[in-house]
Amino acid sequence: MAVEIERQLESRDVELSKVAVCETHGEDSPYFAGWKAYEENPYHPFSNPSGVIQMGLAENQVSFDLLEEYLEKNSGATGVSRFKVNALFQDYHGLKSFRQAMADFMGKIRGERVKFRPERIVLTAGATAANELLTFILADPGDALLVPTPYYPGFDRDLRWRTGVNIEPIHCHASNDFQVTPQAMEDAYNRAQSKNMKVRGVLITNPSNPLGATIQRHVLEQILEFAVAKNIHLVSDEIYSGSVFSSSDFVSIADVLESRNYREADRVHIVYSLSKDLGLPGFRVGTIYSYNDRVVTTARRMSSFTLISSQTQYLLASMLSDQGFTDNYIKINRQRLRKRYDMIMDGLEKAGIECLKGNAGLFCWMNLSPLLDENSREGELRLWDEFLHQVRLNVSPGSSCHCSDPGWFRVCFANMSEQTLEVALRRIHKFMDERRTSHVKRDW
Repeated sequence: MAVEIERQLESRDVELSKVAVCETHGEDSPYFAGWKAYEENPYHPFSNPSGVIQMGLAENQVSFDLLEEYLEKNSGATGVSRFKVNALFQDYHGLKSFRQAMADFMGKIRGERVKFRPERIVLTAGATAANELLTFILADPGDALLVPTPYYPGFDRDLRWRTGVNIEPIHCHASNDFQVTPQAMEDAYNRAQSKNMKVRGVLITNPSNPLGATIQRHVLEQILEFAVAKNIHLVSDEIYSGSVFSSSDFVSIADVLESRNYREADRVHIVYSLSKDLGLPGFRVGTIYSYNDRVVTTARRMSSFTLISSQTQYLLASMLSDQGFTDNYIKINRQRLRKRYDMIMDGLEKAGIECLKGNAGLFCWMNLSPLLDENSREGELRLWDEFLHQVRLNVSPGSSCHCSDPGWFRVCFANMSEQTLEVALRRIHKFMDERRTSHVKRDW
């Protein structure tokens, strides 16, 4: 009977919504395919030493011990004693104590150069929800957002799938270290208009772009001037702002607004989360910080669809309000990230691989274009497939990030132990040595 029911269910052709059946979910990208290959054969130093090492996930695990130590010493921060209060309905504005703690923390990891007001913070269930929510508010279906390449592959899902909004890429190139230029922005704007799309904003990822590098101040100023000239919004995704190796390396769009006495600030919105800086993606804590009163009001109304549990808010309000803990965490986390970065950059250099110089984030951007059998997306994907199934490393091909130059790959280094990173580097060295010996590629 059970088998017969299954057959009947499979034979039915019941229609679903256009959103459900459209292909803008983005999960057919090599970015997600690499994750699947890892999940089917994950590396383990003892039980599966020949498995796939996950280097496609931008996750910060280098300072997890500091979080565990804090929780062990501060059992009251879990909020168990406030169970009834936390379990009952909470206003979707969020706990005042948590919004204040988030505002203070956002200022601290930016070197206290700018201040953030808790009443302008809107809480969401992670940066994914924050970016989608902002897209709903700023653009209508069929409109466009301009996004510099290379960009996070998940944006194809987060910004487009349910909103019906388009992404028009601002093409950046290796010839100038993938910097955003005024001409590239103008070209993207004109392309969108030629497709009868109304441009509503430009979204920059600083320094959460795949390059592992921050956007320079003068470039941020140019992007803001462009937004002003076109009368569009500017969204700055700054979810890695505490992961820069030095607070002085990172210039937030908030710094630029401060220097301009907040002129044109009402078109600027910042997305931030604790997924990367504190290594807590499972907590689903994101924020929208907008200088536009109407956006704040609307976002707060819409945030009822993406609430953060009161228990989580209470715990993190206690943690982020502990100045001793946050000072120590930021310092040590930066030191450890820098050490991992130096490890992978040194290892790749010794293997003869060129990398873009970075100063932030949880990954590096390496150039394998000399290994391509064809200078194209197809050639890049063949090399990626070789890395995935022969070298057994899941790295992200640049084409999955809409990179215009074939042969660049994003490599994450903070989601594993130092020992696992050393194994990954040994595999890369072996692969490169075999390529040199075989003489099947170009001259070195």
